[in-house]
Amino acid sequence: MSREGAARCGPELVAPEGIEAQTCVMTGGGEIWARAYHRNTSGRELRAVLTLMGPGGRTVELHCALAADDEPGSCETPRGASAGGPGAYAAVAEYAGAGVEEAPLLLRAGSHRAPGASD
Repeated sequence: MSREGAARCGPELVAPEGIEAQTCVMTGGGEIWARAYHRNTSGRELRAVLTLMGPGGRTVELHCALAADDEPGSCETPRGASAGGPGAYAAVAEYAGAGVEEAPLLLRAGSHRAPGASD
């Protein structure tokens, strides 16, 4: 385990529209946060909304812009004090086109694996 802590990540997903993503719940030092890894191969700017959901209906939401440059990147929510074990938290990142209020959802990537999936 690294000094930073641990990560619980969902599967790496690829959408035909040109976005690759993986979303994780991160823990370390009594803190918890969400991180989304992404690569935008669509050739246009995209936007993402990263949400960390915790016990008692607590949520943290972050909006990220993804440049149209085909480079790997990430965004993460602010770190906060953990109010339970890592299993009590989930993270979801949703990706859509930028600059359009009602742009269609291109990809949704979560921190949990499907039931029965192997690591």
